[in-house]
This record gives sequence, C-alpha cells and structure tokens, in this order.
Amino acid sequence: MNLFKRLYCRTFQTVFKLALPILPYREPKILKTNDDVVEILKQNKIQNVLLVTDKGIKNLGLTQALEQSIKDNNISVVVFDETVPNPTTQNVEDAVKMYKDNNCQGIIAFGGGSAMDCAKATGARVVKPKKLLSKMKGILKVGKKLPLLVAVPTTAGTGSETTLAAVITDSETRHKYPINDFPLIPKYALLNAELTVGLPKHITSTTGMDALTHAIEAYIGRSTTNQTRQCAMFAVKTIFENLTEAYNNPTNIVAREKLLLASYNAGLAFTKSYVGYVHAVAHSLGGKYNVAHGLANAVILPYVLKKYGRTIYKKLWELGVHAGLFSKETSKEVGAKIFIEKIEEMNSLMNIPLKIDGIVESDIPSLAKTAEHEANPLYPVPVLFTAKQLESIYYEVKNG
Repeated sequence: MNLFKRLYCRTFQTVFKLALPILPYREPKILKTNDDVVEILKQNKIQNVLLVTDKGIKNLGLTQALEQSIKDNNISVVVFDETVPNPTTQNVEDAVKMYKDNNCQGIIAFGGGSAMDCAKATGARVVKPKKLLSKMKGILKVGKKLPLLVAVPTTAGTGSETTLAAVITDSETRHKYPINDFPLIPKYALLNAELTVGLPKHITSTTGMDALTHAIEAYIGRSTTNQTRQCAMFAVKTIFENLTEAYNNPTNIVAREKLLLASYNAGLAFTKSYVGYVHAVAHSLGGKYNVAHGLANAVILPYVLKKYGRTIYKKLWELGVHAGLFSKETSKEVGAKIFIEKIEEMNSLMNIPLKIDGIVESDIPSLAKTAEHEANPLYPVPVLFTAKQLESIYYEVKNG
C-alpha cells in the first residue's frame, strides 16, 4: 500500500479511536423471559409490534411462546418470516410495508444475524422513508432514533443484539454492504438459551466460530479499550471451553447459556473496536455466492491470522494464555501458532471444511477489491493489505 493511503487509513482509525469515549454507544439491557419482553412493550405503550424472523425459525415453532405471551396481553403481533440468509433490500422493503400496513410501533428481531440485520434496516427505513438503504451504507448515515427494537438471538454467534451494524445485500447487484449507526443498537436483548437447543449442529458450530472471530478481530485490532479487551478475552475463553461441548451435547443448557454470554460480550467488543479482513472477505463471499457468514468466518479466520504474521503474535499469545491453551512460559511465537492450530482443530472437530466451494477464480480480483473497499480505512487492522494482497487469501480459501 502506498504511503499516502496508509497514512490516510491510520489517521482515520486514530480519529475514531480518540472519539470512542464521547460516542453514544450503549449496551442493550439483558432480558431473561418472555414476560420481560411483554413488560417492555407495555411500558412503551406499544399496541402493535412487528416480529422479524425467517421461515426456518417460524416453522420450528420457536416464536410461538413469545407470540402467545404478547397476544395474551392484548398486544397485536404480526410476523414477517421472509428473511433470507444475507438479507436483501427487497426483504427490508417487504418488512417495512408490513410494519406500516399494520400500524406497528415497535420491532422484535427474532433469530440469527440475518433476522436482526433485516429488523435493524427495517427500523431505519421506517424512520427515514425517503432515504434508500444504499444511501445509508457506511458510517453514521441513519441519524434518527429507531422504533423500539428488542433483539432475541436464537444463535450464540452473531452478537447482532449488541451492535450498531446491519449488513444488507442489494437484491439486484448482489453487492453486500454494512450500515453502521448508533440508533441501530437494540435497546433490549432477550438471552434465552432454550431457544438455541434445537439448532442444527452446523449452525451451533459456525455461529460459535462467528463469535470467536468477532472477539479475536476486535482484540488484535488497533482501536481497543480496556472494556473491549476484557469482553473479547472473556468471549474467547468461554467459546474454547464450551463450543465443542454444545456441538456434541446439544441439550447442555449450561454450555449454551455461557455461549450466549460469550456472543454478547464479543458483540460489545467488536461494536467499539471493529473487525478486520476476515469479515471483509466473508462479506464479499456472502454477497457474491450467498455463503453463510458464520461458515465463511470459520474457514477464513486461520488464513488471515497466519497472513498477519508476527505483528499479532503477542496478542494471540495473550488470548491463548487467558483461555488456558498453553502456559505463560510458552514463547510468543509458539503460543500464537498454537492458538491458530487450536482454531483449526476446533473447526475440524466440528466438521467445518478447510475451504469454501464455489469460488470462481476469475471473480477473485473483483471480490478482493470489494473487501478492500469495505475494510480500508474503517477497520483498524493490525496490518494494512491492498486488494492485490487480499487476493492470496481468496486462493487459499478456494483451494484449502
């Protein structure tokens, strides 16, 4: 990367880091039961609420208990269940229409990251009806308080219940882009581990690795705070201790409760400290080929960590020691390499592949440019890469 662009990226990131103490971040209040959600709706005098989810979750009956609790308290709930993986602009417009047609006053996001992204973008379009989503991409383009937003995660992975981001895919171009603004942070999060028990094993594994990626990328970046470092360390340790257990023994409710808290903390970490090239590459693959985000992160993570090289040895060593993966006596380089090996080992134990099928070689230069455009200058990565340098990651991910 040429000197002037490097200076621009690092200056941009430094300004954001200095501004962290005065920016209006907030932590969603944690709710424990459906009754807590109903009480919040009552307190906010909401008579009609839109529940945003997907057909898989709806068909499993996961929303039924909450829907019934709401109806039992004479509050109308309408369900939008058309959300797709990598939610689209059309998804959002359809949800907005349902919200308006039913005179809704609040939104419940029920599901994984896709449902939450769709719900957040729906809220943004409700309060900014004349502004297209494509005009909100990037940073601080919403700028208006959303309707009440309650997040109900059914996976322990995305951390979307804590974040100011929504990632949307253009229905026509398939271009995937993030929308980042403080009003998108949900006001409340219902953390109910029972909702995660029936997840397919591959969803448990890939969403767990998604949370691990959030925590690691937040920790190794250059815009950390004491709070985000502590949150990331807690998440990394908890995921290493509980993810394969939840994968192998799906009804272990204690492990699942811990993973929900890990995901929440990883979300708090990366909301302030951001992510890195793992996410940028994953987003490009999700937009182009509809690759599930958690799966993409899980596969890509070891390749990117290796590419960063010795610049992150110390931080990976710190995470590894805290997680109990090796002792303090282990050297920084050896510890960092063990840490990456442990990630690969966990992927293998959960049948996560070494590569992503379907990547077309001729698409790689364009994909790399998309990732570079997303990451630079926003993500405070340990090492700055050009699009050309990022291309090598796609080849590794393609070939395994």
